[in-house]
Amino acid sequence: MWSLSSEEWLALRLSFQVGLGAVLVSLPAAVLVAYVLARWQSRSKWLLEVLVNLPLVLPPVVTGYLLLVCFAPSGPLGHALETWLGLRIVLTWWGAAVAAAVVSFPLMVRAIRLAFQAVDPRLEMAARSLGAGRLDAFWTVTLPLARRGVLAGCVLAFARSLGEFGATIMVAGNIVGETQTIPLAIFSNWGALGEVWRLATISVALAAAALLASEWLERRQTSRESA
Repeated sequence: MWSLSSEEWLALRLSFQVGLGAVLVSLPAAVLVAYVLARWQSRSKWLLEVLVNLPLVLPPVVTGYLLLVCFAPSGPLGHALETWLGLRIVLTWWGAAVAAAVVSFPLMVRAIRLAFQAVDPRLEMAARSLGAGRLDAFWTVTLPLARRGVLAGCVLAFARSLGEFGATIMVAGNIVGETQTIPLAIFSNWGALGEVWRLATISVALAAAALLASEWLERRQTSRESA
């Protein structure tokens, strides 16, 4: 019962590939946005917060449709990527990674933002008073002190990417061996109870492990700050 078929191994491999791709795609923007939200004081900050958190409340299918419009070969971003870089997003695993990155982006930003907020701004000011520029202070002081929160955000985003379905099927489709991740494989084989149970058990185990890892990292961050 617990021996995985070749298609199940492919779905598992693709899920990890998509999850890692989603983290790599979204991490630079997540760090930038989280730092801005943590340090920027403005009445208009609420607009950025709304835009960042919108994927949390939008139906994933709507998010997927909007991404499909943008990244389709005739869409503004899709046409530019295919013309200049020869890169096609729709119906590829990169499309699944982009969809997962967008959906998991708010979770990553929130964890990293909390880590930045826990870093005393006076440490940055001290670094700048010693001659460091704003960017140097960020790289040498703020980011190292917030590293566990950044890693926790990556773990949460990776876990969310493993379970992404609605946006993924809109952008990447459900192609066995190409874009079929674990959730899509469960959807396609719902009548085969043995396969569904195997994949569902793997999904629960991976999600639980990711949540435990994220919680441990956040606790380590909190204990370091209180020390």
